[in-house]
Amino acid sequence: MERWKINLAVLWFGQFFVMSGMTMIVPFLPLYIQEMGVTDPHEVAVWAGVIFAGNFITAFLFQPFWGKVADRYGRKVMLLRSGFGMAAVMTLMGFAVNPWQLLLLRVLNGTISGFVPAAVALMSASAPKERMGFAMGTLQSGMVAGTILGPVIGGVLAEISGFRPIFYITGGLLFTSSLLALLTVKDKFDKKEAAKKPSISVAEGFRKLAKIRQIPVLLATTFIIQFSMMSSMPLMPLFVQQIHGEERLALFSGLVGSVTGFSNMIASPLLGKLSDRIGGEKILIVSLIGAAIATLPQAFVTNVGQLLTVRFILGLFIGGMIPTVNSLIRKFTPDGMESRAYGFGSSSLSLGNMLGPTIGGAVSGLITIQGVFVMATGILLCGAAWAYVQLRERGVNRSTSS
Repeated sequence: MERWKINLAVLWFGQFFVMSGMTMIVPFLPLYIQEMGVTDPHEVAVWAGVIFAGNFITAFLFQPFWGKVADRYGRKVMLLRSGFGMAAVMTLMGFAVNPWQLLLLRVLNGTISGFVPAAVALMSASAPKERMGFAMGTLQSGMVAGTILGPVIGGVLAEISGFRPIFYITGGLLFTSSLLALLTVKDKFDKKEAAKKPSISVAEGFRKLAKIRQIPVLLATTFIIQFSMMSSMPLMPLFVQQIHGEERLALFSGLVGSVTGFSNMIASPLLGKLSDRIGGEKILIVSLIGAAIATLPQAFVTNVGQLLTVRFILGLFIGGMIPTVNSLIRKFTPDGMESRAYGFGSSSLSLGNMLGPTIGGAVSGLITIQGVFVMATGILLCGAAWAYVQLRERGVNRSTSS
């Protein structure tokens, strides 16, 4: 097997274990807080929200810094730092005795995280340029698979073993995947060449990347995608209740939440392969428009069957967005700054994860849940139009110069 394919296989499992570990706690986080002695329902809800968000806040702040370090010392080093670090922190969460300790550990976890952008940067450096879309799409499918199955695995384990052992199991899985990466993944990083380049600050690195017009467009597009997708996420159980009622509500809410991930997982490698043939710009713009078209009907569905159908279609287009953005970031980023660029991309993703649910939940009281779907549709269409103008213009310039 070619070296880049070995890297891809190992990093796929790494992405899966990292994302499943991050999402395993979702189904029982409020219950774990109750086990710590917090009994007031409002306090439990507040603590759960703050603890869940703590990881994303520090990840947003620190990802560009770790990207800078990766460009200086190597992507594999950052991959292992993050993997082994998160394994230790996740294990310690099982020993937390009050919400403050759990919050501090989640904040620390976000601070040292970076496995996903390091894996993306490493893959972008090892995969052939003509197979970049396929590699990014496949890598994305591992992340999505972990996101889908993480809550399911966490819920099952909570029933079998209780809450605390889940953190020990997750820590063990993260340690195993990091050890596997240590032993098998190869990074084409030249430390001597990197050392010759002048060290620049995070802010200076951003200014340098921002001079490449397509990079800010792609970072903003990352935020737009994540904000639009996450704006309705916490409202989905309420929406299912509204159109379906109480009968098997938890089951149908889970199906609605996971069906998009399943179609995303299927479509990502296929659309990535197609982008290698026809160009990532086309796939990104069509996917943004398709996602907007698939988001709008959610405002008008009247039963769960209709909602599942449009959410499945939506997932197909989601599979062509973030992986394609990642391949385009690599296309336009100068050699030696890949990790820094993906660090900023990861920050944009974390910002969307934070603001999407927050703003979506806040405005739903003013414009209803259906209005949130319409809002997300408009944002995606604006993002598609902007990306079309900026990325198409680049293509014209290149063809003219050649």
